[in-house]
Amino acid sequence: MATLVKTPSGTWKAVIRKTGFPTSAKTFRIKRDAEDWARRTEDEMVRGVYIQRGSAERMTVSDALIRYLAEVSPSKRPSSAASDIRRSKSLIQHLGKYSLAALTPEIIAKYRDERLAGLDRKGSNGKPLPKPRSANTVRLDLALLGHMFNIAIKEWGIGLAINPVQSIRRPAPSPGRDRRLNLGEEKRLLGAVEAHSNPMLGWIVRIALETGMRSSEITTLHIGQVDLERRLVRLINTKNTQPRTVPLTLSATETFHRAIANPTRPVETDLIFFGEPGKDGQRRAYNFNKTWIKIKAEIGLKDLRFHDLRHEAVSRFVEAGLSDQKVAAISGHKSMQMLQRYTHLRAEDLVDELDIISARKKG
Repeated sequence: MATLVKTPSGTWKAVIRKTGFPTSAKTFRIKRDAEDWARRTEDEMVRGVYIQRGSAERMTVSDALIRYLAEVSPSKRPSSAASDIRRSKSLIQHLGKYSLAALTPEIIAKYRDERLAGLDRKGSNGKPLPKPRSANTVRLDLALLGHMFNIAIKEWGIGLAINPVQSIRRPAPSPGRDRRLNLGEEKRLLGAVEAHSNPMLGWIVRIALETGMRSSEITTLHIGQVDLERRLVRLINTKNTQPRTVPLTLSATETFHRAIANPTRPVETDLIFFGEPGKDGQRRAYNFNKTWIKIKAEIGLKDLRFHDLRHEAVSRFVEAGLSDQKVAAISGHKSMQMLQRYTHLRAEDLVDELDIISARKKG
């Protein structure tokens, strides 16, 4: 049986001591609430469905996310850890005050809908400025929140029966981009980046078009990862965490020759594409994003993203007749399903072959 004690402040404290279970206690304003909680908790213990909710009621979403960023995020890739920090800000701002026990699927669904509609955006005057956000942005917000709950339940011993994020619909993923460069656009782009005062920008763009490597994969390359004689690049830090070896075209090999022979390379770094020293004196990868955005706008290609160069390269591999397995080996896609948005190119190329087959039948 539970023990009910009236505290000096006039509240009622219910204490349950049952063999095989940790001591549970909770304080209530009126005696009836204490009795109801004690009866319900003892019943759950008897039926074997008791969950100690005290920790979930004490820990707020804000506290949980701060702990997650300190304990879990550092084990991820640097870019993923940085993304966690950015995405946690919105979650803490809008959901941080709730305890883990109080955060219901309904509250999370409301957050999802308001984020999608952009209702939390504000203009320079501080007034609401509704501007829809992409479905992928909100999906990643919810993915972070959901993983935090999983960690809290499985590793932190937080007493929750379910992960509330798993009970709501995720926004449908956005369709994959299929932006391609026509010959005129490619000529303008290469002309502009190669005319830039820093030759590394032009080298990076050419390598992206020739190899299909991601921006982060290119800019973090060290000299030892490039084998010019065998025309291979060994990638260690990739998006899917799986190392891969990328073969180089003659054009890509020549570009790497020039980049590695860069006469301005400081002796203290073996990064192929290096930036200026930071406040700590350390040189990191060349950050060309601001320059890239400016140049795109100047040549009328504002809608082009750097990742579109990867799409262009992979599409060209398909058009050249490489099998899906060979393309995946070069690009690093984990499954054939991830290459589906490139296969329509091959279907178009087969039209001429089908015409040839039909002509032979008629002949």
